[in-house]
Parts: sequence; structure tokens; C-alpha cells
Amino acid sequence: MNQQSTVANHRTVVKKHRQRINWLPYMLIAPAIILMIVFLFYPVINVFYFSLQKFNPAKAYENGFIGLDNFVEIFTKDKLFYSTLSVTAKWVFIEVFLQLVCGLGIALMLNQSFRFRGFFRSAAILPWAISGVVTSTLWQIIFNEQMGPLNDLLMRIGILDHKVAWLSEITTAFGAIVTAELWRGIPFFTIALLAGLQTIPSDLYESAYVDGAGRWKSFVHITLPYLKTTIILTTLLRAVWEFNNVDLIFVMTNGTGGPIDLTTTLPMYIVKQAIVAQDFGYGSALTVIGFIILLVFAIGYLKLSGYGKEE
Repeated sequence: MNQQSTVANHRTVVKKHRQRINWLPYMLIAPAIILMIVFLFYPVINVFYFSLQKFNPAKAYENGFIGLDNFVEIFTKDKLFYSTLSVTAKWVFIEVFLQLVCGLGIALMLNQSFRFRGFFRSAAILPWAISGVVTSTLWQIIFNEQMGPLNDLLMRIGILDHKVAWLSEITTAFGAIVTAELWRGIPFFTIALLAGLQTIPSDLYESAYVDGAGRWKSFVHITLPYLKTTIILTTLLRAVWEFNNVDLIFVMTNGTGGPIDLTTTLPMYIVKQAIVAQDFGYGSALTVIGFIILLVFAIGYLKLSGYGKEE
């Protein structure tokens, strides 16, 4: 009887131990799940909720459920919305393309053996490590019409005969902001692609050289195929980040997105509607549209690029 009781107690202990072990993984990831619910899922659900509301603290008497009226107004009456979509598309394409090309070029150079290579590799990431507001302020000073070093330099070497308001003129504002963002974004591609280059076996290049392949053929048939996955992921991530870019444009244009909304992207327009104008319902509806655009783009891009498919 004592032996049976001992066996039963042992089984009970083992069962409780197994149950405790089974619950352990869930207990460990519980804090992360709670944080995701609080800081990710709840805000997203809240945005969808407010997109169906008329919500303006300054006009509380008008607040309430209005269904799809915000979306109807956006698509049928808001001409600036379509302008911001055009500016956003141009902004994302130019930034991602130029950052990829420049980043790949620098990564190829840093992958070679030369003196002080470690120093230049470390220096390459510095613009990426600086905060967006600091970067924006720095370039705002560079492009300043009165005291900016760019005007002073170009006038000294004879390229300009008068000072240019780079951030205020219609012909230069967009290009100036693109240049500032390039300086900040290129290091991301440089570091990511450099890491990818270092995974390529050197034997492949040696075999290609023996077979008579030049640098261009080696680049096309060896380097690019090996970097395909890295390029797909980095361009997708950077496209999403550039789509949501607000800080640099906001600071460099003093929150206006000007001149005459030529630098007003969709996220910048959302800030102007929700934060500046306090129309949170309309701003939330614009945010939902931006979310859907990014979702469709990400899924379509991954499918068209063949990401995840076996070669």
C-alpha cells in the first residue's frame, strides 16, 4: 500500500512538473506579447475605430460616428490627397533607388583590401547612427540661404552668382530634402550589402577569373545573385521607412511640407491633419489608407520579386 502511494505521489509530482514545463515558454514570451498588444495592436485598432468617427477636440459638439464619410471625402473631395500620393511615390522611388545604387557601390569598395579599411567601415555607419532630428537640423543649416556653407562654397568657386533659398524655391526644395535623406539612408544599404558580400565564397571569383570572366560578368553572375535576398529585404524595409518618413521633411520645411505642398508626402499630410489641425478622425482615415497601401505593396513586391521561392 505504501509502495502504491509512493508511485501515485511520484506520478503526481511528474505530472505537475510537466505542466510547469509546458507553461514555461508561454510565461517567458508573455511580457513581449503584452507589450505588442499595448503598443502595436491596440493603436492599430484604435486608428481604424477613429477613422469611422468625426473627432475634433476643438469641435466636440460635432464628434460622433459617421461611418465611411471620412473616406468618401478623401477620395471625392480632397485634391491634396492625390497630390500627396504622387509626391510619396516619387519620394520613395528616388530615395530607395539612389540609396541602393550608392550603398552597393560603397559596399563594393569597402569589401576590397586597402589600408585603414576598418576605419572607413566604421565611418560609413555614422550618418545612420545620428538621430533624424539632428540630421534634419544639420542639413537645414547647410541649405540655409543666408549663412549656409553650401551657398558660400558655390559662390566662392563661381558656380553661383547669388544666394539660393534651397528649401524655399520650387525648383530646389524637393531635391534638397532628397539629398539630406540620401546622406542618412545610404549607410543602411552599405552595411547590409557589405555583410552580404562577405558571405560570397572567394573561390567563385577565382574560378570565374580562370574561365576568363571579367569584373562585370562576375558582378552580374555571382555578386548580384548572391545578394538577391539581401537586396529584396533591404529595399522593402527602406521603402516602408521612407514611406513613413516624417521627421526630416517636417524639420527641414518647418512643418509646412512646402513650398506649396511640393514636399508634402502622405504621412506629412496625416501629421498636418491630425496633429496640426486636430482632426483626428480624418487623420485616422488617411492613416488607414496608408496602411492598406503599404500592406498591398509589401505583399505584391515579395511576390513579384520571387522572395522565398527555391532557385
